[in-house]
Amino acid sequence: MFLALAHDRTMNTATPSLSPASGEAPTPTPEGTVASERRRGRGATANASGRYESERREVFDDGWSEVDPLPAFATTVTVEKPKTIITRNASPDIGFDRSINPYRGCEHGCSYCYARPTHAYMGLSPGLDFEARLFAKPDAARLLERELAAPGYQVRPIALGTNTDPYQPIERRWRITREVLEVLARTRHPVTIVTKSALVARDLDILAPMAAEGLARVALSITTLDRRLARAMEPRASSPERRLAALQALSAAGVPTGVLVAPIIPALNDPEIERILEAAHAAGAREAGYVLLRLPLEVSEIFKGWLVEHQPDRYRHVLSILRSMRDGKDYDATWGRRMKGSGPYAETIKRRFELATKRIGFARPRRDALDCTRFTPPLAAGVQLSLF
Repeated sequence: MFLALAHDRTMNTATPSLSPASGEAPTPTPEGTVASERRRGRGATANASGRYESERREVFDDGWSEVDPLPAFATTVTVEKPKTIITRNASPDIGFDRSINPYRGCEHGCSYCYARPTHAYMGLSPGLDFEARLFAKPDAARLLERELAAPGYQVRPIALGTNTDPYQPIERRWRITREVLEVLARTRHPVTIVTKSALVARDLDILAPMAAEGLARVALSITTLDRRLARAMEPRASSPERRLAALQALSAAGVPTGVLVAPIIPALNDPEIERILEAAHAAGAREAGYVLLRLPLEVSEIFKGWLVEHQPDRYRHVLSILRSMRDGKDYDATWGRRMKGSGPYAETIKRRFELATKRIGFARPRRDALDCTRFTPPLAAGVQLSLF
């Protein structure tokens, strides 16, 4: 019989490591690797226990008998009831100080997602759990209205899409992001959005009037124009063509748009930088930015597992160049360097990006581009309306 210590962190002991080249260490088989038939349509290849769990659990065959195959990873959504919805940060290398995340976890399943380690706080795996066991915050709009009504609230643009995608597939049913936008539109509060989903165009009826008042900007994150690579790396995100179509629709409606080439992965998608910028500019994007691949905490092993399965011939090359930009490490969290890296290869990427954006005609990003003077606070609960 099987000694099942954890039914959804299955170790696929039959998955082989790649044969090493002469004198090199073998590439790893990630802890908690899950059989491919169970994770079809997902980005991560493993579901290892989170770093805060006191036990490591596996399923293994003790040789006594067979059991029924474990089910595929289905998406489940749990309601989360936070006390506040605006998250504050003081990071010196990002352009916003507050954000809203309507969801925890992300069904897009991007293998490189830097937000994956946050699932460990829930006692879940940053691997397959992150993209299959999601949390929704249906009280987000109500909480936002209460926080905006607080005495002394100081207006700065609120960012949507900073941790998990506000337009991931479950937004079609839950519509939490749309409810948040309705509050922001009603109070004339500025907002910025970053997404990999064409679903953002659904909310043009809100975003276009906000943009006309200088209250909204949208950026589409485009990692590659290769449909097959995107499907493997970002399995449930919109295709590159649909993201470009969303950019075009937003731009045509008067919404200021930008493109985020993120992440740039050395020896994998960095040859596409100029082509992505050209395609996005043709679709109406007028600002552009980029972020180098980040592999904090558990993301490192998750992305390595993805490379082993989908790009085995590039495994060592990708990691070698990445480490050359991170002082020999998979990741460097130093402010100012974590997004761009350092060293000759990082400088080459920076220079290519600067030359391409100048040649194509992108504007320089402005942090003061949104209007913070139109804000009209909502009435706090229990406040009587004036008769005059």
